Amino acid sequence: MSGQPSGPGGPGSRSVSISNGPGGPPSAGMPPQQHMQAQQNPVGGPAGAQPGNQSQQNLNQIVLEYLSKKGYNRTEAMLRKESAHQDADGRPIVTRVEESGGPKYTTAFGVLRTYIEDSLDLYKPELRRLQWPVFVYSYLDLIRDHYIREGEQFFTKFKEPFSREHEDDLRALSAVKLPQHLTESHIAKVYLENKYRLTLSIMAFNNLMQFLESKNPEGGAVVAEIMNIHMELHTVDRAAAGAERSIAAIIARGAVHEDMPAEDEGIPGHNPGSANTDRNAPNVLAKLNLGPMPTEAELQEDVRAELSYRDAKNPPQPGQHSLVDEFEQIIKREPTEDGPTREVVPFPPSLARDVAMEVQKVVEHRDRFRITGRTGGVGPGLTVSMYTFHNTHDSINCLDFSGDNELVAAGMAESYIRVWSMDGSALPPSPHDSSSDRPQSSRRLIGHSGPVYAVSFSPSIASPDPDGPSTASQYLLSCSADKTVRLWSLETWTCLVAYRSHDNPIWDVTWGPQGHYFLTGSGDRTARLWSTDHIEPLKMYVGHDNDVDCVSFHPNNLYVFTGSCDKSVRMWHISTGNALRLFTGHTSNVTAIACSPDGKTLASADDTGAILLWDLEKGRRKKRMRGHGKGGIWSLSWSVESTVLVSGGADGTVRVWDVLLETSDSSGKVVAEGGAGAKIDAGKAGAGAVVKAGGKAKDIGITADQISAFPTKKSPVYKVQFTRMNLVLAGGAYMP
Repeated sequence: MSGQPSGPGGPGSRSVSISNGPGGPPSAGMPPQQHMQAQQNPVGGPAGAQPGNQSQQNLNQIVLEYLSKKGYNRTEAMLRKESAHQDADGRPIVTRVEESGGPKYTTAFGVLRTYIEDSLDLYKPELRRLQWPVFVYSYLDLIRDHYIREGEQFFTKFKEPFSREHEDDLRALSAVKLPQHLTESHIAKVYLENKYRLTLSIMAFNNLMQFLESKNPEGGAVVAEIMNIHMELHTVDRAAAGAERSIAAIIARGAVHEDMPAEDEGIPGHNPGSANTDRNAPNVLAKLNLGPMPTEAELQEDVRAELSYRDAKNPPQPGQHSLVDEFEQIIKREPTEDGPTREVVPFPPSLARDVAMEVQKVVEHRDRFRITGRTGGVGPGLTVSMYTFHNTHDSINCLDFSGDNELVAAGMAESYIRVWSMDGSALPPSPHDSSSDRPQSSRRLIGHSGPVYAVSFSPSIASPDPDGPSTASQYLLSCSADKTVRLWSLETWTCLVAYRSHDNPIWDVTWGPQGHYFLTGSGDRTARLWSTDHIEPLKMYVGHDNDVDCVSFHPNNLYVFTGSCDKSVRMWHISTGNALRLFTGHTSNVTAIACSPDGKTLASADDTGAILLWDLEKGRRKKRMRGHGKGGIWSLSWSVESTVLVSGGADGTVRVWDVLLETSDSSGKVVAEGGAGAKIDAGKAGAGAVVKAGGKAKDIGITADQISAFPTKKSPVYKVQFTRMNLVLAGGAYMP
């Protein structure tokens, strides 16, 4: 019987009627009481059909008429009021967006975006900064409230405008799909546990709040609630906020750099430059000592005596300073009010090598090629010596040049280091070499058990006196994925020490300007200070929310800098370990940092191709320079005068920048990208144009402070370095 088809009046219909008996389940969509009435009235007359066909609206009307006839006016009025908010089926009518559940965020964000795009151009740049935090918190609230499908639709619909500035954050947010992910995702916890700080001008804020109040039922209340719960909004007067927020500055910037966040925007919010992220922190910056480290008294006397001997042996040319006069001018600038004392950072006693190095520094400082700022719109002409490595099979991770311009070292993905002489001459032999071994122009240093991510030569300088103390590099530092730093002797070509302390791969290592100290940055989110005579780190710098990718010293050795993929740069006191400055404004991972020789300006670069200059004393951003294509700027270097900056990166170009030129960010010019051309000068390029990088649709504006661009064929530039004579060295690997 179960195999027979069910037809009208057949076994199928009979079994259904039996299953709907008193012991079986009721029919779908029909309450049990109505089902019993349907069985008692099989004829289907009016008495049996009326309850099932009667709508809620008709029932309400019948009751209202009854109440009216009986004179129950109060009850009638209350029922009419309740019925006005119900549809024909008795369901409540939604009149406010915030009552609609998941779709309310889509409607509210659309209302906000429409308002911003329809507002005056004067307010658009700052109002557009509001969209990102509202987008993030709307999506996280949808996931938290279990609106999974609505959240995915919201994310897909509105993510596109943020793909350029917040590419990494969008990728991380896309993995948050369930409520339990909110406690597992790093980015979700960062946003939910902190308030997003944003600064608006008073007029823009007032106009926004008036609009949200007028659109309260259409979604304004939803946006206002997000701003109230998840954001920390600050208002400023344009006149009091300075030139950066002036009307003229906003118009000059145009739409080219609307993706550049303010210095105090984001998470954690902070006063510009201040490393104190407390919401109630005073807007007072710690005082810095940015002057040069004074020279040791005994060292000064020894250097002065040696310079006097050289002046007597080789008198200066007409119009040229004597070496003693040049030295006196240098040390005259040292005892300044903002200079540190030698007691703060202890150094070992000076040796004959230190005297020889200081003497040669004075000679090169006097005889250097002097670089000044632009004169009449024409920038200084620079020479770049490019060293290209062939047949590397993409195995080189990093490069470094020695200070005496004699050696170049490369860290390899195969866990070893190779050192070459830059002129092809034979390197000093190792004590382990036999007499029959042929001289070699390169050496392998083997010891790491993971890819080598950074190498750094100890301070050195070229010495013209072969009979004097050696001033060549004595040591080489390397760091690796094996979580160790190794110190190599360049005299014996062996590993002297392996330093262990970090818990994750070490991304960068660099020597201090005087040697003796060195600094590391790691994937464990810390930077650590070391000295060559201690196996353990001397100081740990903790505060970044993500990997520390690049590290650098201040020229006076009193401060250190760290750049992280949390998009921030921090300045630390070398002895106390306190964070003194926090610079935010990058839209992607910070990939390179370098402090100017005068100690007043810091340059930082990211993997979007942007370079930001920071005033260390004021803690404020000076300007942003654009020109590199996307992929990362891997190296920065300053000229001796701190007037010119050189950069190199993944786009295969070396670019020269005028640091002193004040420009509007929106000006630009056409520059070749990775082509096999010659040097391209800024003066020969037309202003107001843009460059298409790599044939992609997105244009890259070239700021007017770019002096020159030196494109390679297909060689990403790993290292750029100014010599003390203001020659630029660059190195990269050819990748056909």
